[in-house]
Formats: sequence, C-alpha cells, structure tokens
Amino acid sequence: MSLNSKPSLSFWYDFASTYSYVAAMRIEDMAKVSGVTVNWKPFLLGPVFAAQGLADSPFNIYPIKGANMWRDMARICERENIPLQRPGIFPANSVLAAKLAMVGGVDGWIAGFSRAVYTANFAHNQDISKSETLIEILTSMGLNPQEVFERANGPEGAGLRQQTEDAIKNGVFGAPSFQVGAELFWGNDRLEHAIDWALSHR
Repeated sequence: MSLNSKPSLSFWYDFASTYSYVAAMRIEDMAKVSGVTVNWKPFLLGPVFAAQGLADSPFNIYPIKGANMWRDMARICERENIPLQRPGIFPANSVLAAKLAMVGGVDGWIAGFSRAVYTANFAHNQDISKSETLIEILTSMGLNPQEVFERANGPEGAGLRQQTEDAIKNGVFGAPSFQVGAELFWGNDRLEHAIDWALSHR
C-alpha cells in the first residue's frame, strides 16, 4: 500500500454468520472515524466448510459450542446495544441475499443493504432466503426490486462464485474476516486490530 493511499480493508462476510452480524453493525462507523475505507465482500461459507469436510455449521455440529456462541452473542449484543433474536432457521440460506449484495457493490448501496439483511435475520427472525423478505428490504431502500433481482440473476450476481473462490484463495476460512493487504484477521473481536493495522501499514 502506498504511503499516500487511503487506508482500506476488505470485510469478508456471510449473511448466515452470527459474528458477521455484529461486525456489520459496527464496522462502518468505526472505519469512518478512523478514515479507513471498507470494501464489503459477501461470500458463501458453505464451500469453505465443505473444503474443511463439514456439512453444516460447526455451531450445529458441536451443540456445546453452539450454545456457548449464542450466549456469547447475547452478551456482545447487549454490550454493543445491537438487537438480537435467535433465528428459527440457522444457518439461513444466504445465496440470494449475497447475489443481491453483489449488485449493491456495483451501485454503492451494499453497506446499507447488508445491515438490513442482517437485521432481518438476527433481530427480527425473518427468513432471508425468501424473495419477499429481500423485496421488502430493497423497497424500503427506494430501489427497484425487479431490476435488482434481474441483475442478481445475471453476470453481477454470478460474480458471487468467483468472489467465494477469491476468499478461499486469500486464506479466508471463516466469517467475519478482515483483510489488509496480505494480512488476514478472523473474528469480530479482531476488527479493531484490522483497522489499526490498516492505519499503521499504509
């Protein structure tokens, strides 16, 4: 990174990821205060887990780990004043939402859309795999759902596959992950560290 360039980091996230929800609700304000640009990078954890030999979320495969995660989420959300309601479906099918987010990445509304999808999933227990849920979000943002869906089902949405492959190539093995150059930081609790690194290694 050039000494004169604005510091930036890539935020790798999956809409089904609990800790990515917390990170998504925190990252924009923190980065703005620090002067760091955030590149929102939706991807799919499914292929990542499959490459690790997992057919489901580790939080479902290991119930004791899952129980601890939900209690940890409750504590974190209470501390950060972020609403939390455990979804009836976990993990949610996040493919369609991620394809729509890819369109938002082109047009510049990805951050607001991503937060709205996370809020629907983890604060209101809405099924984010359903078109109706996502149409409601797009409409509330003043967007044309039909147009966005058409683009999500075209080349822009298809870019999600490549972005997921890019995540794997970059060493991403879980979400949320934050990348600054070749440095990878995993977990919501590494967000501050990633921002500090972006600032000090320009």
